[in-house]
Amino acid sequence: MSKPKNRLFGLTAQAKGHLIQQMLNNRLASADRSAAASKKSGRFSFSGSGVPDEFTRFDKFPAYQQLLVHQLAADNLKITNPFFRVHEGIAGAKTVIDGREQINFASYNYLGLCGHPEVSGAAKQAIEQYGTSVSASRPVAGERPPQRELEKALAELHGVDDCVVFVSGHATNVTTIGYLFGPNDLILHDALIHNSVIQGIQLSGAHRMTFAHNDWQALDEILTRSRNEFERVLIVIEGIYSMDGDFPELRQFVEVKKRHKSFLMVDEAHSQGVLGETGRGIGEHFGVCGSDVDIWMGTLSKTLASCGGYIAGESALVEHLKFAAPGFLYSVGISPPLAAAALAALNIMQCEPERVKRLRQRGELFLALAKKSGIKTGHSAGYSVIPALTGSSIKAVKLANALLERGVHVQPIVYPAVEEGMARLRFFMSSAHTEKQIRYAVDVLAKESKKLELPA
Repeated sequence: MSKPKNRLFGLTAQAKGHLIQQMLNNRLASADRSAAASKKSGRFSFSGSGVPDEFTRFDKFPAYQQLLVHQLAADNLKITNPFFRVHEGIAGAKTVIDGREQINFASYNYLGLCGHPEVSGAAKQAIEQYGTSVSASRPVAGERPPQRELEKALAELHGVDDCVVFVSGHATNVTTIGYLFGPNDLILHDALIHNSVIQGIQLSGAHRMTFAHNDWQALDEILTRSRNEFERVLIVIEGIYSMDGDFPELRQFVEVKKRHKSFLMVDEAHSQGVLGETGRGIGEHFGVCGSDVDIWMGTLSKTLASCGGYIAGESALVEHLKFAAPGFLYSVGISPPLAAAALAALNIMQCEPERVKRLRQRGELFLALAKKSGIKTGHSAGYSVIPALTGSSIKAVKLANALLERGVHVQPIVYPAVEEGMARLRFFMSSAHTEKQIRYAVDVLAKESKKLELPA
């Protein structure tokens, strides 16, 4: 029996793109037609053979159908999947993938503390003393010393009363925002805010508005018009934006939130260990008092070489979350080895500020060399995150694969994580990178970029 003819065989790249998009549109339109035909007065009414397959099978979900089309496109364009690559050891400034050593720019190991002997040693000691899990929520299973010691250290880091640690950074934003705010409230966020914030807002049922990226004046205008229409108002920004590597003028946002009697939340996931002379974050960078920000959020998985997230602020905020926020109350407590590892990493960061200084030097060098080579780096400030804009998603993936062949590991960011036309490679700096590694990586990036003359 002969194989079915491949519809993409012999077509130009542009023609393949049009056909693949047509296939996607047809699949999505089919699902939409089925839904529209079954919908009546806001409810679904099925007749005849009953509920259509679209609503009974996971492989018929429109989003999964879209994923299949993207996979088909990659297969026919002979593009290797760059995601889920297996690292065969500690992923620091260097890593090993498929038996080959790579210069690694795809880990958030900003200060090189993942794999540090003291950090690993603290985790091992905690395992010996407390085991690998507390097995239940902290109100039920009780406390372990590393948990509270970490929270006290993080509160001191931000200059606030207290802190509560969650088992997931993403869940920290979702449950905190989702629990504290409701339908009578307004949440305003930067246009490039992280998905976890959006999910939290949706859970809360609060009204949502966006303001232009890093534009405190646009925020001020919105609040001038709308503040009095709502009970509570929350403003959410990030310390460093993970896609673009830039940061907001924190003092201006503090002034706006005070004038309009609003709450301000700052997500420090990518600025902790990066901004400020000692890595305390964007507050230290701008000389802002910790209490001027109502909710400090951070993660343990990046600079602090662990896993989890936290909220720091005044005692009433922290106590409220501990006793009532679903993501804390109904979730297992952070495991002792993870808490101990984060605490050890935090201590090293504070005792060795030269790591923060070296990270900044490496970022500045990479950014300067990239710009000199004609690489588009967007609005990156050259601290921890530096994008290399490629335009199309296909070009981003091909470029990442080409760099891997040259010994440089970096991940592409493609649609729908960013808008089509804004795809990029995203380079994460580490204080453990050497100048030689930086120079080589940028040189290879520039050369391979010129080779890939692909349609946008």
